[in-house]
Amino acid sequence: MRYPRLMTVLCSLGLLLMPVVGSGDVGGPQIQHWTTDRGLKVYFVRAEALPMVDLELTFDAGSARDGDSPGLAALTSRMLTQGAAGLDAAALARGFEDLGARYSTDSGRDTASVSLRSLNAPSTLSRAVEGLARLTGRPDFPEDALERERRRMLVSLRNQQRDPSSIAQRAFWEALYPDHPYGSPPGGTEESLQAITRDDLQGFHQRYYNIANATLTLVGDISRPEAEQIATHLASALRSGEPAEPVPPAPEPGEAREIRIEFPSSQTHVLVGHIGYPRGADEHFALYVGNHILGGSGLVSRLAHEFREERGLSYSVSSRFSPMRAAGPFRISTQVRSDRTGEALETLQAMIADFRAEGPSDSELEDAVRNITGSFPLSLDSNSKIAGLVSTVGFHGLPLDYLDTFPRQIEGVTRDEIVQALRQRVHPERFVTVVVGPDAEDED
Repeated sequence: MRYPRLMTVLCSLGLLLMPVVGSGDVGGPQIQHWTTDRGLKVYFVRAEALPMVDLELTFDAGSARDGDSPGLAALTSRMLTQGAAGLDAAALARGFEDLGARYSTDSGRDTASVSLRSLNAPSTLSRAVEGLARLTGRPDFPEDALERERRRMLVSLRNQQRDPSSIAQRAFWEALYPDHPYGSPPGGTEESLQAITRDDLQGFHQRYYNIANATLTLVGDISRPEAEQIATHLASALRSGEPAEPVPPAPEPGEAREIRIEFPSSQTHVLVGHIGYPRGADEHFALYVGNHILGGSGLVSRLAHEFREERGLSYSVSSRFSPMRAAGPFRISTQVRSDRTGEALETLQAMIADFRAEGPSDSELEDAVRNITGSFPLSLDSNSKIAGLVSTVGFHGLPLDYLDTFPRQIEGVTRDEIVQALRQRVHPERFVTVVVGPDAEDED
């Protein structure tokens, strides 16, 4: 949603690009935490640089909760803005726009969220929060909007079927998590989307959009009493309920497997990896630094140097760990010339084996630590960025000082810790390899 009045106010104040934290401050924000009388978990950061507030309600209601209806979590999330408490989508949008506020919904595999950005003037903020409470706690799921959103998701799904990168991603997740909720496609399938009913949406909302399954993050220029008042109001709008059952543990990496899918693209898309580790694992910081050196730091990473500068195999190559509620994946992605796919795969295997055995050089480790800690303030230069990070802290139950101690944790990582963590969590001999491109042959 657009918010022209808010943009006008910020520009006139000269505050649009003002950072929330000072350039010399490499620590994170101070997070306050409490639970309301009704059981809503709240995380609050006071940030006084801008006259605004960012709120995010996060629910354990991602696609891992879809069950036998892939796409149900995503469709429920999208439908929250399509009508609530007797107001249609247009009326909801006008209500927020008249206040200069912006709202949105989102969903992934672990979570679904509802976000609000508003000016902090009490009369404006209270009305914006009431609008958020309305669409979160009393959605109508109108039938006409359901058919419209269903069509949009089906169009998106068909577009993904024409995109080699999306095809590779879907095949990769399904191969890694064949009997786990993470393997369910968040966007659904044509069959599942066609079968979802309004009753399904209402049932999903009643089960997962409740106080026991929620966390609230507030970041902005308000006092603690004001934050408590907002939290109490939002808590009153949510129904009571039970927290979601724990996500099943992810399996250990299995046997190596290669999946080739023929597709008439100009390049071959490659995804290589296996299941990694869950959020909160002890070796997180060592793997974070190690991956930064391997393929997470853009053009200066080992993979980029070898693939782009030395061999001319690819313009783009990267690696990442994605820790989640259960163990998320480690993956390397690239696009290469189709006639050099074999060389690219052999190079990846050799580089991973070498890095796992030897680890980084002293200079690589020093450069990585300096780069990560030096860029850390940029991840905290807006209320919305802070809110996203604090929401992660709250949802995963990380220590309240996680962001504040992050630079020191990175600075404390040693080469031996990286090697030990890589040997524990990265196993090239078990990689799942997905290749999508011309002249590929689908094994399935």
